Amino acid sequence: MDERYVEAVLSVVERVPPGRVTTYGAIAEHVGSGGPRQVGRVMALYGGPVPWWRVVRADGAPPACHEGVAVQEYLAEGTPMRAPGRLDLTRAFWQPGRDEQPHPAERDRVRSARAASAAGNTSAGGVTSPAPT
Repeated sequence: MDERYVEAVLSVVERVPPGRVTTYGAIAEHVGSGGPRQVGRVMALYGGPVPWWRVVRADGAPPACHEGVAVQEYLAEGTPMRAPGRLDLTRAFWQPGRDEQPHPAERDRVRSARAASAAGNTSAGGVTSPAPT
C-alpha cells in the first residue's frame, strides 16, 4: 500500500474533532484517490494509533467488530447518537476540507497529484513520475 496514501488518510482521521465523525467515503473524496474500501483497509491495517472510532460507514454505523468500544468513545466524547449503535450523522458529521482549512502541504500534494494525473504522468500506485524526455 502506498505510504503517502496511508499518511494522507491517517492525517485526515487525526483532524476529526472529538464528538464528531466522518465517513470512509468522505475521507476518500478528500484525499482525492481510492474509495471507501481503500480507506477502510488503511484503517484496518494502520488505524490503531488514531481516533479510529470517528470514522463510520455512510449509514452511521460504527466500525465493524468494534461497536462496543466505539460506542463507549462516542458517549465519552458526547457524539450525537440517534439509536443504539447508530450515530446522528446530521449533527455529528464532519466534512474534511469543508469544516477546516487543509494543511498547506496536503493542499499542495493534492494539487500536484491532480495535475500529474490530468497530464497522464502517473505510474502504478499513483506515484508521480517525470514526463518522458
